[in-house]
Amino acid sequence: MNYNIKNLPNRTVKPRDTGYTMAMDKGLSVREAEDFMSMCSDHVDIVKLGWATSYVTPRLEDKIKVYRDAGVPCYFGGTLFEAFIIRDQFDDYLRVIDKYKLTHAEVSDGSIDLDHDKKCGYIKRLADHVTVLSEVGSKDADKIIPPYQWIELMQKELDAGAWKVIGEAREGGNVGLFRSSGEVRSGLVQEILTKIPFEKIIWEAPQKAQQVWFIKLLGANVNLGNIAPHEVVPLETIRLGLRGDTFLHFLGLERKKDNSLPPFEAN
Repeated sequence: MNYNIKNLPNRTVKPRDTGYTMAMDKGLSVREAEDFMSMCSDHVDIVKLGWATSYVTPRLEDKIKVYRDAGVPCYFGGTLFEAFIIRDQFDDYLRVIDKYKLTHAEVSDGSIDLDHDKKCGYIKRLADHVTVLSEVGSKDADKIIPPYQWIELMQKELDAGAWKVIGEAREGGNVGLFRSSGEVRSGLVQEILTKIPFEKIIWEAPQKAQQVWFIKLLGANVNLGNIAPHEVVPLETIRLGLRGDTFLHFLGLERKKDNSLPPFEAN
């Protein structure tokens, strides 16, 4: 860091297993990716090339190389996996992963109906080749998955070989873990945490208020995902208590109310 400030929360350093920041690239140019890495490579642990944007991205190999050279792995969004699966092209998907020399892959079923045993089978097969992140939750706002089922799905996917499980929110933060307003389904999160270790979960939290909520609940080293490139540095200041939203939190100066969860304020 550029200078010394006392009494900041302990922040994990790369390579880390907790305090993970997954950023979402929704179509940056190669030059923009270079600028992004020059500013944020110390704070970003992995980059997701959102949904199937990699299919239409010019100079895809060059952009992947930018991230690789910066020491930040990238991977294709889970929707691309689903696009191959629904067309019965899993072997073609493996060839694409191999072609671009990716070290990570995401397995999801947010847009398709996929038998869960089959999903776990894909996780097992992919885990023989790459590090697998699996996503739980639907992109359909009307599909409400009860907490016990989130837990069951997450645990089975971890048992199948997933390195971490991702809680679905989409890039807008208005489905899955969140209500359409962006408000956290706090009871769902609490219930998941009774069974699934927090270090095994990446919570998609694209909105600032959502990031603040999870950091106040789980600390500076909670794993967060779907962070926009221009929000990576601001997020790091929130993690460290150097932005108004968490300024007093890590100094122990916030008023506590009956050990309740931190209040949630949607943007």
